[in-house]
Amino acid sequence: MDMIAEGLIRGDDGLDRCFWHGGLEDYRRYHDEEWGRPVTDDVRLFEKICLEGFQSGLSWLTILRKREHFRAAFAGFDFHQVARFGDEDIARCLADAGIIRHRGKIVSTINNARRAIDLTAEFGSLSRYFWSYEPDVSERPARMDYATLRANPTSPTSVRLSKDLKKRGWTFVGPTTVYAFMQAMGLVNDHIEGCCRRAPTEELRSEFIRP
Repeated sequence: MDMIAEGLIRGDDGLDRCFWHGGLEDYRRYHDEEWGRPVTDDVRLFEKICLEGFQSGLSWLTILRKREHFRAAFAGFDFHQVARFGDEDIARCLADAGIIRHRGKIVSTINNARRAIDLTAEFGSLSRYFWSYEPDVSERPARMDYATLRANPTSPTSVRLSKDLKKRGWTFVGPTTVYAFMQAMGLVNDHIEGCCRRAPTEELRSEFIRP
């Protein structure tokens, strides 16, 4: 694995990728197979925004490696089930060494599940709501290089989405958390120029039928 340009590394397979996977096999699979691909599944959207909240103050790799434990603890992130969690479930999660045992974030996930039900009642699906915040092309940088990516941990749209979610009672949804969610779920394509996944991701987005 060699650094070939600012923000890009070349793997043993000869492909150039965004630097952040660091050559770790599980992280590279996430980079190649998940990150940036458009997602409309409500459960996956809910899972991701909750896990981004758990990530706050930690690395995504820490969360990724615990993701299956999180799924087991939170009923596969079926927000209709999570919304019914009570004190016994909170205690169970706090005793679960497989996840991040942060009471505030556990309680936030249950709260956000209830708020997700409200959103689906209003918009028909979480997907319709979140994709209504896909940024206009005029907001996006002309070129997504390493310097641009590093300089923009939030965006005007992530600020607006964060404010709206908070107004609706969601928690642990600050602008940086929300922007990371947007990057991962394909609302933006932040694979940097030269990454082997940038063009395929852009093609997926061009073919994607918005909800």
